[in-house]
Amino acid sequence: MFKKILVANRGEIACRVMRTAKKMGIATVAVYSDADARAPHVLMADEAVRLGPPPAGESYLLADLILLAAKETGADCIHPGYGFLSERESFAKACAEAGIAFVGPPPKAIAAMGDKIESKKLAKAAGVNVVPGFLGEIADTDEAVKIASDIGYPVMMKASAGGGGKGMRLAYSEQDVREGFEATKREGLASFGDDRVFIEKFIESPRHIEIQVMGDQHGNIVYLGERECSIQRRHQKVVEEAPSPFVTPEMRKSMGEQAVALARAVGYFSAGTVELIVSGADTTGQGFYFLEMNTRLQVEHPVTEAITGLDLVELMIRVAAGEPLGFTQDDVTLTGWAIENRVYAEDPYRGFLPSIGRLVRYNPPEDARPAYGKVKADGGAYVRVDDGVREGGEVSMFYDPMIAKLITWAPTRIAAIDQQIAALDAFEIEGPGNNIDFVSALMQHPRFRDGNITTGFIAEEYPDGFHGAPASADLLRSLSAIAAFAATAEADRARRIDGQLGKRLRPPADWSVRIDGTDHDVSISTDGVIVDGEELDIALEYTPGDRVVQAEIGDEDLSVRIARTRGGFRLTARGAAHVVRVLPAHVAPYAEHLIEKIPPDLSKFLLCPMPGLLMRLDVAAGDKVEAGQPLAVVEAMKMENILRAEKAGTVKTVNAQPGDSLAVDAVILEME
Repeated sequence: MFKKILVANRGEIACRVMRTAKKMGIATVAVYSDADARAPHVLMADEAVRLGPPPAGESYLLADLILLAAKETGADCIHPGYGFLSERESFAKACAEAGIAFVGPPPKAIAAMGDKIESKKLAKAAGVNVVPGFLGEIADTDEAVKIASDIGYPVMMKASAGGGGKGMRLAYSEQDVREGFEATKREGLASFGDDRVFIEKFIESPRHIEIQVMGDQHGNIVYLGERECSIQRRHQKVVEEAPSPFVTPEMRKSMGEQAVALARAVGYFSAGTVELIVSGADTTGQGFYFLEMNTRLQVEHPVTEAITGLDLVELMIRVAAGEPLGFTQDDVTLTGWAIENRVYAEDPYRGFLPSIGRLVRYNPPEDARPAYGKVKADGGAYVRVDDGVREGGEVSMFYDPMIAKLITWAPTRIAAIDQQIAALDAFEIEGPGNNIDFVSALMQHPRFRDGNITTGFIAEEYPDGFHGAPASADLLRSLSAIAAFAATAEADRARRIDGQLGKRLRPPADWSVRIDGTDHDVSISTDGVIVDGEELDIALEYTPGDRVVQAEIGDEDLSVRIARTRGGFRLTARGAAHVVRVLPAHVAPYAEHLIEKIPPDLSKFLLCPMPGLLMRLDVAAGDKVEAGQPLAVVEAMKMENILRAEKAGTVKTVNAQPGDSLAVDAVILEME
């Protein structure tokens, strides 16, 4: 077995690999850029080596520096994680030439499956169903338009070396192709060093299913069930689960056997994933198409670990050391259900714009822990958080916006979903915007809970954007009571601090609470809690300064994140934040006359929605524009974002130029 492993990655996946390495008694080496000098993966490792400046092209993508770090520290193997160099044939070859084991597949398998164009050709030759499309070189936008027209709209344009939702554009018309083809090429070049693009038919109302395979160097290959990854936004996965609520045992067997056959055809070993697109209307069990094979560990591997009880990272390391798997396909069993939500640094209330900055507060659920497999023999649920950040750290514009992965396991799908909702309620993040409310809303959505999902789910269910999960009347009553409890505790604290004056004052027993435009009367006494004339069975503890309130309401537990505001509190629970005004009942009638500040009208300005680089400006002063017309392109976190005109008008002044680094809300141009 290896003595020392270098992890050629950063963030949560680096931490994830190191946890297993330490469990196996293997020393660890981290590499880092200047932006990650004090990152958790650096602090966790036994040794750490600086690579260079923050941009990945000057640090994590420099294979020569990583190999030099391995030689200098005496590492005898390298785990690449995912992204960066994990699917570079040249890196795997360089490791072999340097006498350092690469924890992944052989170079020839990476070459065969890592290129999306070539992998589709190989899959087709092997008799695997592939999506209709054009797999040759595309010279320019005009040729792309012709190819798309021949295939028939809608089509998907994909960077050949792409992944993770980057370098992908959906086109429903010639205009979409003309707007998106060059951007797809640029994203492919910027993220993967390859600007080749292929075009294929987009299957509408599809489900995204993937098969996890694992092979050793002795010819043993098994499949470890499937994962459902249909909940996506901008082709980037948001929610993953295992198994799929759609896949039957017969489909699983057919998909798995084809995935194994494909892996065997290219001499594959280590962990890999065969991604498939499936028609949601298929009832034959055979209506699936090969998309690509990821020759690395997937972001969503924890859900497979949860239902199989296997540590995939440990298996990868043992396979790289030449050990056999030690089990066969018949030994693979799937138990229970697992859900993973990706917690991203983005603002779902502002069109999911990327968000960066310092994590002023970062506190995962108390019962969360890294766990590989079914950790509770009694069949109970568990929560796992995989992360690579810490309180006080920075979410940087240079890397992927994922903050953490929240994984829950339970005996049934609904129980695993409900465990997610409870854990998300208790997950505290302050600083950058985050999508916790949004993924909580997904977990509560009736269509998701029914398992009736496709890759178009988010676009279909939130066509006008996300504005918070709807709150039931019962939840609003409960939150009103919690706000009144908190106000009572705050008033009691003020009374005790005020000394002699406080002795003559008592916290009010009756409160007027306004939440989401509705008013509730709350009375708190030793006899109980009355909300709107009805008794509420509620128990909780709140001390001024607490950030999370744990309440018992009847037979249910409710975690509520709480923050003090002027005139009340902001309570966040069940996928939405509620600004709550709390006043003593005798004062409330006089509060209606308070003057509210009216926000300024910013509609005539084009503001930069996130920190980023202005890549392109499509208009000049004096130009007339129509609503929806592209005005500028801003790049942030390796993704290009097209900014469009909200309404028709004329450009009055231009305040920025291509190449400028812009802060959030920086004025790009002003309309007359």
